[in-house]
Amino acid sequence: MNILRTILAGSTALCVAGAAHAAELEVTHWWTSGGEAAAVAELAKAFDATGNTWVDGAIAGSGSTARPIMISRITGGDPMGATQFNHGRQAEELVEAGLMRDLTDIAEANNWRAVINPPSILDACTVDGKVYCAPLNIHAQQWLWLSDAAYKQVGLPVPTTWDEFVAAAPKLREAGIVPLAMGQQGWQQNLAFTTLVLTLLPNDVYLKVYQDKDAGAAAGPEVTRVFEAAAIARDLSKDSNVQDWNQATNMVITGKAGGQIMGDWAQGEFAVANQVAGTDYHCLPGLGMKDVLLAGGDAFYFPVVEDEETQKAQAELAALILDPDVQVAFNLKKGSMPVRGDVNLDAANECMKKGLAILANGQTVPDVNILLTSDTRTQLEDLFKEFFADPSMTAETAQARFVSIIESAD
Repeated sequence: MNILRTILAGSTALCVAGAAHAAELEVTHWWTSGGEAAAVAELAKAFDATGNTWVDGAIAGSGSTARPIMISRITGGDPMGATQFNHGRQAEELVEAGLMRDLTDIAEANNWRAVINPPSILDACTVDGKVYCAPLNIHAQQWLWLSDAAYKQVGLPVPTTWDEFVAAAPKLREAGIVPLAMGQQGWQQNLAFTTLVLTLLPNDVYLKVYQDKDAGAAAGPEVTRVFEAAAIARDLSKDSNVQDWNQATNMVITGKAGGQIMGDWAQGEFAVANQVAGTDYHCLPGLGMKDVLLAGGDAFYFPVVEDEETQKAQAELAALILDPDVQVAFNLKKGSMPVRGDVNLDAANECMKKGLAILANGQTVPDVNILLTSDTRTQLEDLFKEFFADPSMTAETAQARFVSIIESAD
């Protein structure tokens, strides 16, 4: 790997071959499912090859569970060496408080601005012209994952659009198959709703609501139609009695559910189960309604620490994350797409190639984590957790609360 020969140039050069220093670096993240663990192992292996030691700080549960723990440690004076956050505003207050390391010198030495695609991914790491995180991948949430076994059992072709998926649901139910697998967590239900907004409406409506915080657009008839679609999704998922997203993915893998709305990280679970895209399962970007990606994903931030050896190890990991070989190895296991636009992905499966084609055509919009604060996102997650749990809550009532949240968002 080029990056393993020379990580940085000039006065910050860090030669890893035969490195004179070595440090244990605690890295916190919330990647604990089978596919996620396989991807993390690729990062750890590459980092350990530098002579340093990856100390895994996995936190069980979703990001909603892990982030408060990570933030509490950093603000409480017990920082880890590196920590995962999603692209966007999740670490905004930590950066503003001076608790996150400035990576601008590393970004410039390794030409991140030229190799990262789309540029909005690096922009999400940038505050007042300085880079504070190392982008690792591009995740897109607006996928519908479909079980070939489930549709074969009921004698139906695998749907090619959301409308076909909804139309096939009664026959699945007759066979005791849950039409839509969905974990009972607010972030998953909010993800499904956001996906419906993006895929059923023009992009400009999505941007008016989430980027411009336009309460009028949020209250409009087009968004009303999405709430009606969300009510249908609520009914299709009512017998999906699981909590975690990977448990819902397993329902699709085992043919207990027809499909799942989930990000492309679900591919890691299909891979661990030795399922083949296009044979055992199918995938519909944009729910089969339109080709578009919500360009979000994961990045690593590095809390400010005083120990010099830890600082050196942080710099090596930050640069290593953007190494072409590491980008390929990690993302093939994770199911996500590399942030580098210049890597060889011949080994990508059918679903990843669909995503890469959409990315190459520039059909992307910013992910909600980039557009909304953590507080606003939490309010939305609470709303949709309640909406999906309570069939008596009407679409009209839910939309009114949605409008209020968007109106007060910053």
